[in-house]
Amino acid sequence: MPDWLLYTGSRRPHDGIDRLPPPPPWRAFDGEPVLPPPPGASGNAHQATTYRPSDDAVQQVNAALYLRRPLLVTGPPGTGKSTLAYAVAHELGLGPVLHWPITSRTTLRDGLYQYDPLTRLYAAGHNSAPGQGSGPGQDGAPADEDIGRYIRLGPLGTALLPFGRPRVLLVDEIDKSDIDLPNDLLTIFEKGEYELPELTRRADPSADVMTADAPGSRVTVTAGTVRCRAFPLVVMTSNGEREFPPAFLRRCVTVELRQPSGEAELSAIVREHLGPLADQSDDLVRRFFERAASGTLATDQLLNAVYLCRHADTEDRRTLADRIMPYLSEPVDDD
Repeated sequence: MPDWLLYTGSRRPHDGIDRLPPPPPWRAFDGEPVLPPPPGASGNAHQATTYRPSDDAVQQVNAALYLRRPLLVTGPPGTGKSTLAYAVAHELGLGPVLHWPITSRTTLRDGLYQYDPLTRLYAAGHNSAPGQGSGPGQDGAPADEDIGRYIRLGPLGTALLPFGRPRVLLVDEIDKSDIDLPNDLLTIFEKGEYELPELTRRADPSADVMTADAPGSRVTVTAGTVRCRAFPLVVMTSNGEREFPPAFLRRCVTVELRQPSGEAELSAIVREHLGPLADQSDDLVRRFFERAASGTLATDQLLNAVYLCRHADTEDRRTLADRIMPYLSEPVDDD
């Protein structure tokens, strides 16, 4: 039997996703018609090809793929929570990552789809000259109207289209959401489908709607309902700013990312990102760990410091690096 790991963290594209077995009976979906994977890369080639996942992250990504469950990724800033989504999409050839950034004002509807009634109303008035149109439909609009021009699926709504392969959806900083959003997501994740009322109210509830992929991309929605076939790999990131309800957590696969534990590991990350520019950066890596003992720092701050110090004409690299690596939280008082 081949190794069960589909995503290996190798950073080399391969077709391992074809070995994904059928889902558990309680996570099987049958959306139609089956859509081909969209063309294009993950959307962040540098991050995807330089990311070094932990063994734990690799295991949990595969668990989420097999079980068709969302992956909740926690950890300090700069540990690669968002980058993990791009790394998986790159290695498994799952197409562009669908990115849904979350704020306190974000609603479930924002992720599913947007409807533009004002533009539709304007167009209807503009085309309502005597003798034009084919008569009103059930919702009062012309029966031959292209309503899909006014509906655009969001990142979540697009991820739930009936693709033959799972899409990767990055739900970024879900801990910043309104208190109700995690529970609202549970229903969508369990059902794997959603309804577009603007279509179901029509005599013909089918339309070619726009998607969150490349501009101009459209897909046919029938019966006013979108239902997935391959459940997407949903990567939800959290900086730990809030706790989630047990009902939400038990339906997720979880993984906590950590900061690099030693200078050798961090130096390897710097070399992956900067190549020859990382030469003679050991003093800055050492300085990063010295400062990190007193407050929160992120790895990307070190990358900025190494790059700048390599190009800046200064002998005081330490002072410049300190300015580029300010604490992300109040420093610890040693007294």
